[in-house]
Amino acid sequence: MPTLEPKDYQPALGWWGHLWRILVAVALGALAWTELAIWQWEYDRAWFFVDAAGGLCSLVLMQYRRQRPVAVALAVLAIGIVSASSSGAITVIIASLATRRRWREIAPLAALSMLQWMAFELYNPVSVENWWLTSPVVLMVIAATVATGLYIGSRRELLVTLEDRARTAENEQAVRISQARTAERARIAREMHDVLAHRISLVAMHAGALTYRTDLTPAEVRKASAVIQDNAHEALTDLREVLGILRGDDPDESERPQPSLQDIPRLVDDARSVGLQVDYSDGLGAAQVPDSVGRTAYRIVQEALTNARKHAPDTSVRASISGAPGRGIVVEVCNPLRIGHHGATAPRSGLGLVGLAERAALSGGTLTHEITDDSTFVLRAQLPWRV
Repeated sequence: MPTLEPKDYQPALGWWGHLWRILVAVALGALAWTELAIWQWEYDRAWFFVDAAGGLCSLVLMQYRRQRPVAVALAVLAIGIVSASSSGAITVIIASLATRRRWREIAPLAALSMLQWMAFELYNPVSVENWWLTSPVVLMVIAATVATGLYIGSRRELLVTLEDRARTAENEQAVRISQARTAERARIAREMHDVLAHRISLVAMHAGALTYRTDLTPAEVRKASAVIQDNAHEALTDLREVLGILRGDDPDESERPQPSLQDIPRLVDDARSVGLQVDYSDGLGAAQVPDSVGRTAYRIVQEALTNARKHAPDTSVRASISGAPGRGIVVEVCNPLRIGHHGATAPRSGLGLVGLAERAALSGGTLTHEITDDSTFVLRAQLPWRV
């Protein structure tokens, strides 16, 4: 953290802050001047008024100690050579100067304060003869004044530092909350897409068939309507489950198991039931694959079949899963592009492929997609399978 300047940690003074400092300066000045004031009134009344005027000027200058600390201290010390009533203002000003915690200012002015007292004592008619005996006491008073100012300044800086750290921590917490909220929204969008896209594509396909096919028999219409109804019901059920998981509602209640590698054959059968030609090859058999990896593989196959059904419904799809512990799992799904498609570059990824790439990365794997020279779209994922 950068070093704070005095203006950064000196608090603004209200009317009470100014008032009690003036009262302290007046009280200390009166205490130091009382004995000499009596002598001045009896023997040198002009000096009495000069001394009083010097005290008033010192009180006025004291109000500018923060704007011009060194200049004000020098001016009041000069006044103090002839004015005992300015002693209180000198004490407050030296203490205020010490709160700045700058020794290049404190040390010279503390020494000048001692010299000012010694100069005043040279012609003070009421001072003790052996004035040098009182020098240690005056030195201790100056040291105590400086120490008090240093303590006050250190405490002020500490409080400002703690407040700044608290504000920084609050800001960082707000940033973390915002990032978590953004991540949660992305997670919701990804889960919604993965869960619902497959069901909605089936509904859309059969609804389209009912719209444009006028030669369907009543039995075919009922079958298509049943598929629409079943998949719409499944979509709503999946939606409720996703929202419940994301909100964390009733975590102890029994929930439908999350999809795994063993659910892929059922997924392929659903795709075949709506007319998609799928050639599925399972090279893992009954191998025990980690749940997180199996769930990721399931989502990849699901998204690939959904994309094929939406973008190339009249083609065949080849899907395969292979791998071994220690070498990882390879999920590959490919399908020819629709007739009439031209172009050598892969199509833009939608939300589904972006979400799958994130899933694969979170699992420690990779996801790639490309269009081969024979116009085949290939989606390939490499997932870790640790021993």
